[in-house]
Amino acid sequence: MDIIEDIDDSMLPVTAACKALRVSRATLYRQTRPPSPPSVPVRAPSPRRLGSEERAALLAVLHSDEFTDQPPHEVYATLLSRSTYFASIRTMYRVLAEQDESRERRAQRGPMKHAKPTLTVTAPNQAWTWDITKLRGPTPGLFYFLYVIIDLFSRMVVGGMLAERENAAHAQHLFADTVARHVVEPGSLVVHADRGSPMRSDGLAQLLAGLGVVRSFSRPRVSDDNAFSEAQFKTLKYQPDYPGAFASPLHARAWCQEFFGWFNNDHQHSGIALFAPADVFYGRVEVVLARRQDALNRAYAEHPERFPNGPPVARRPPASVSINPLPVVADEPVTTLASQPDEVVARAEHNAKAAHSSNARGASTKTSRQPRAYTENALAT
Repeated sequence: MDIIEDIDDSMLPVTAACKALRVSRATLYRQTRPPSPPSVPVRAPSPRRLGSEERAALLAVLHSDEFTDQPPHEVYATLLSRSTYFASIRTMYRVLAEQDESRERRAQRGPMKHAKPTLTVTAPNQAWTWDITKLRGPTPGLFYFLYVIIDLFSRMVVGGMLAERENAAHAQHLFADTVARHVVEPGSLVVHADRGSPMRSDGLAQLLAGLGVVRSFSRPRVSDDNAFSEAQFKTLKYQPDYPGAFASPLHARAWCQEFFGWFNNDHQHSGIALFAPADVFYGRVEVVLARRQDALNRAYAEHPERFPNGPPVARRPPASVSINPLPVVADEPVTTLASQPDEVVARAEHNAKAAHSSNARGASTKTSRQPRAYTENALAT
């Protein structure tokens, strides 16, 4: 079509050009014709439409003191019972809508907006996350409830409880014991959880407020806001020796104690550079890191050709751990829960001293896979 339009020769008629290019003249004219302006069809008024006087009379009835707060269904039925008919229910709605008077009459709560929780920690005991998972019992429909608190920075299980019911009283007992055992200073700890009933209970809120612990919650129906606890539960239930169903609370409690002992002290956690959570929590990273680096140095000295990228360097755990981290702007400091570096050092020294005294008290009774902090929490019902 563009070729025919570009022909500027009075000796070559359009008919000949279309015939040579095997194009219909009707198609050419249709495609080169300017588009006509859009037309909006005007709907003729219905012959059944109420007249202006009838509509005014209907509005007067709907605006009367008797019917001003009643829906059209009530008005229609009431008037019909009095042998009076103005219009159908749908017409009443239509007349009210023309006056912008047809809308929800009841008080409605607007949609709630929940801010995305954001936490960033740089040392242990700055933020804990916790959740409750079900463990299958011996019969269908019977479950035991495992309460687990993990330290966000080190992933260490700092407290746990196995109960036959899920309620706020168990959560209060668990947190009162765990906070006291770890000597958490008021105002230094944030506890993050989802929006379950025990997590949002008034009793637990009052307890944590009295202990100076700040609460943080996931957004509704957003499971990855508490991803650290969810991942820890997956690790638990995907263990090769996980029984699937437990014969009794004693069976479940014994298995969980053994698992958390292994998880805290022996599990090489991928999220913290394959260190054990207890090593990060109690400040033993430098000791373990030195041993790893020494092994890598010896391996490089014996076979440097096996390391084409140069001398290997042992990985360190991340300096900070975040839940929904904020985007970092260049030349802007990252806000963390620790306000002063001295506080971080003091807290780490305190944790190391507490770990040393705990090991001295329980060395004669603990097996190699029992958690130092977890067994003190007793997993009691």
